[in-house]
Amino acid sequence: MAHPRNLSSALPASGAPLPPNARFKLGPAIYPRIQVDRGVGIRLSDGTILSADITRPADRHGEAVTTALPAVITLSPYNKTLMTRANPLINAVSALGPLIYRAVPPSAHGRAGGREMLRALGGGALEAVRANRTLISRGYVHVAVDVRGTGTSTGRLQLMSEREQQDHLEVLDWVRRQPWCDGDLAMTGISYLAITALQTAGHRPEGLKAVFALVGSEDPTRDIMLTGGTQSTFNLAWIAAVNGMKWLPSVPGLVKTGATGRFLRDRLASPFTRGSDIAGALLSDRHHQHFYDADADGRRPNLENFAAATWIHAGWHDVFVRSAPALYQRLQLPPGAAQLVVEDSYHVGPGTGFGSADHPQRLDELQCAFFDRWVKGVDNGIDDYGPVTVRQLGGGWISRDAFPHPRATVHRRYLSAESSGTAPHAAVDGSLRAEPDRLPGRIPLPRKRPGIASQTSSWILMGLPTLLGDHWAVDDRGHEAAAVTFTGEAFDTDHVLSGPLNLHLRVMASGTDAFWAVTVCDVAPDGTSAVIARGALRSTRRAIDDTASDYRNGELLHPAHPLTAEAILPVKPGVPHDLDIDITPTEALLRTGHRLRIAIARTSWPRYFLTPAVTRHIKKQTIVLDPRHPGLLTYLAAPAETLPVEDSA
Repeated sequence: MAHPRNLSSALPASGAPLPPNARFKLGPAIYPRIQVDRGVGIRLSDGTILSADITRPADRHGEAVTTALPAVITLSPYNKTLMTRANPLINAVSALGPLIYRAVPPSAHGRAGGREMLRALGGGALEAVRANRTLISRGYVHVAVDVRGTGTSTGRLQLMSEREQQDHLEVLDWVRRQPWCDGDLAMTGISYLAITALQTAGHRPEGLKAVFALVGSEDPTRDIMLTGGTQSTFNLAWIAAVNGMKWLPSVPGLVKTGATGRFLRDRLASPFTRGSDIAGALLSDRHHQHFYDADADGRRPNLENFAAATWIHAGWHDVFVRSAPALYQRLQLPPGAAQLVVEDSYHVGPGTGFGSADHPQRLDELQCAFFDRWVKGVDNGIDDYGPVTVRQLGGGWISRDAFPHPRATVHRRYLSAESSGTAPHAAVDGSLRAEPDRLPGRIPLPRKRPGIASQTSSWILMGLPTLLGDHWAVDDRGHEAAAVTFTGEAFDTDHVLSGPLNLHLRVMASGTDAFWAVTVCDVAPDGTSAVIARGALRSTRRAIDDTASDYRNGELLHPAHPLTAEAILPVKPGVPHDLDIDITPTEALLRTGHRLRIAIARTSWPRYFLTPAVTRHIKKQTIVLDPRHPGLLTYLAAPAETLPVEDSA
């Protein structure tokens, strides 16, 4: 693996990984106040004017310092005005953060739930994704920019496009030429803002030294837009929200840049961007929105080209969780310059518990320490953190140098029609066995829709429904009532499941397509079924790209599906076919007495949106249990006692 020289040469000899709750000393806060210049126009090469808010350190009189400093940049489609320091609601919520841990104790079940969603307010995420006072007071400038066609910026919306990525490079070049910038840059953000940072870093722009990406994506199309070849309800709602917010500019900002006329002209030319694509996907199964194409590939950050140190922060229940290890593994950076942190959280709840004694440092402080190291060259020890730091589902925090766990080995569990006796609530209660059944069988999937109150729904709704109770957070039995479940024997020792999973099925459909939604759960002795991983696939999208798939000892662990129009495999009604469903990577501690469960359903709304163009091809679906072609779950795991003691926090 080739490493950029500027990063490799800057690293000291690595020692033992620091524990997850290690603390890194920050430099002194030397600037007591801030000065904000709102609505600054950045004119691009095509005449488009992007709107920027620039937050600079200031002295005790509120005057911006004249010293040239490093700049931290965020690029957002969500209207930067809503996240500015002038927003009183955001300021009030941020101020409550330190009180949260005293007022809201952790959930008794130890998993991400409603309390953890509230406790995330105290973890520093709100500070880390806007003009971070922790950074600014220590000598950084923050530049927040509305991407073209959003907020107060002119132009037509072109989300994640080649043109938008060119805009990002022009913004960084503009920032470097300002008198208040010393030429050194960093980028940060959450969700789309993280994706823009990752895309920009892939072009290796001059001056960019560090990226701090919260819940970003290695491939947005596979993660959320076309998972398993199926549209997402989230994607439709997201496009509607972005289109709505682009009509809410800062009027003073428009006046300041003199762009009012151009703003109105551009918005009226495209009042609801991508509306025709949505309509086309609803009406035709051959519409390009149903396939992975060149545009989708262009959205992927060129991670192999990174020269900037990169912090990847993710959650096991995030909509982009498939990307978490893929982002880290594709980075060709030395340990220390590449960091991966994965917590037990949802999309809008990063940093839950951060800053408390048994959790990592607050996110805004970790961000500052990371930038101090890679932008300013401060030797603060953060090089030895991790580089892989994860919270095991059902367990605690661990640090080590790789993911999946290097001692985990391949395990197989076969689907059996014999009742496990543990899932009377399920539509069908089957078993997971060490050996396949000797007799053939068939299990039709129930046609009823799973209940909406489930962890699966909370996943796609960014975790917000967890505030409604445990049935939305840690117990998926409501979802399993409309599913076929296969449950294994109780573990006689603690096991750690680590990495990707693959579910191989032999199935049959009476239509010309079928859809398979899968959850993998950790079942407690009291029957609580907590989701630890998820996957989905349309039968016509079952083709596998062997060169991009992950095999271990000849066993398929992560099947890579092309999802292109050219890779469609037809489904013949009544004729069995085999498929492999890629399931999101995870790390879970399955304790003694707990069981592993797979739940298979024909739908999972609102996570997946089967358009009318798709559903007209789907009729009866059946799982075929054939001893010659057994269904099985393949995963990596190891008994917990075989793992090194020093891995535990």
